[in-house]
Amino acid sequence: MSEQPAAALIVGAGDAIGAAIARKFAGAGYSTCMARRNAGKLQALVDELEGRGMRAHAFSCDARREEQVEALFADIEKRIGNLEVVVFNIGANVPMGILDTPSRKFFKIWEMACFAGFLTGREAARYMTPRRRGSIIFTGATASVKGSAGFAAFASAKHGLRALAQSMARELGPQNIHVAHVVIDAAVDTAWIRENHPAYSELAANDGVMRPEDLADNYLLLHRQPRSAWTFELDCRPWVEKW
Repeated sequence: MSEQPAAALIVGAGDAIGAAIARKFAGAGYSTCMARRNAGKLQALVDELEGRGMRAHAFSCDARREEQVEALFADIEKRIGNLEVVVFNIGANVPMGILDTPSRKFFKIWEMACFAGFLTGREAARYMTPRRRGSIIFTGATASVKGSAGFAAFASAKHGLRALAQSMARELGPQNIHVAHVVIDAAVDTAWIRENHPAYSELAANDGVMRPEDLADNYLLLHRQPRSAWTFELDCRPWVEKW
């Protein structure tokens, strides 16, 4: 058996949720790998984590491209460690009316939010199944379970990602691989929300906006759950959110 250290991979390591998840797993002792299309945008986070004595690595990867996803996993497994947890965190939340939705845009949103999840999940499973351990976690949204007006493309992709996660959970669970889906049903405290939400200050002062670091706690919790009580779907929202 390999003596490589445990590694965690966040695909779609953006500045808010993805970065918070990376900090959480790095703080828990994992060699944390972060991937986005431009790895240069991750350098400040890598420097932050390494400055705190943690192991962090940045990768450029277009998760819609099969050959890039395969190369990413192979590189991590060869150079860094055995992947114990893989998080797919790509969003693609682009609102547009159905009459104004070009086929090219619809397809691109599906590629980002659904097809890329398939490529990431399949590749994770290929490495985890021989070892018979690991966690694969998909980030969902309100659109995963409810198609709202103006969000046909995004909702179709997120519904598809949820269905993918369900099928994988049923197939891989008996092989001791935990597959989970996190529904984020709320505004998350990001730069865009701070600048554009009309009630941001009031909500933030009253715990009405989801903090990325609080949300990230749930990803580590899912990974650490005992297999006698695995959660498939975790539905997250602030206490004031209507649902």
